[in-house]
Amino acid sequence: MKILAVSDIVLDMLYSPLIRERFPEVDFVLGCGDLPYYYLEYILTALNVPVLFVRGNHANVVEYSSAGQKTHPQGAMDLHRRVICHEGLLIAGIEGSLRYNQGPFQYTQVEMWENVLHLVPRLLYNRLRYGRYLDILITHASPWGIHDQPDLPHQGIKAFNWLLRTFKPRYHFHGHIHVYQSFVKTETLYHQTQVVNVYGYKKLEVTPQT
Repeated sequence: MKILAVSDIVLDMLYSPLIRERFPEVDFVLGCGDLPYYYLEYILTALNVPVLFVRGNHANVVEYSSAGQKTHPQGAMDLHRRVICHEGLLIAGIEGSLRYNQGPFQYTQVEMWENVLHLVPRLLYNRLRYGRYLDILITHASPWGIHDQPDLPHQGIKAFNWLLRTFKPRYHFHGHIHVYQSFVKTETLYHQTQVVNVYGYKKLEVTPQT
């Protein structure tokens, strides 16, 4: 399956009719946070495919536009603290970053542990039902020590490392860490999981397991 993962920055190449020519075969879109709702709605409408998303630390509770007030992108699915089976892929999501002010989508390390542990019953069910726990984890923040930065807002999440080691998803897609230079590492193999920073966008192909 072909996946378009997006995060953090509105790109003209995606926010235009040309998106249909550039990504004609995308099966679904993953939003990894800090993107306005109108942007995700445009991608959903232009490509006519499902959009699954989590919010970033800069997200607003309410977004105001000429269309009125919105609390989520219309037609998209919020994956925060959810585990779903989508087209044969087991996907889970966690929103936000570490808490550094009073933003609504920020958490302490302890609160992130609570978010992760909330997923565990469904992950165990997946193991019984499908023979594996998880295929894809999407988050806004990165794991601790992987693609993260030393300042508090951009430090990684320790609970994510435990989740990756324990439940062994094939992929972990995250945003939050902006990439301005080509030599910055954006893909890291952590145990059995390929951790990918999708800042801007990444197009990936994932084969569902049977």
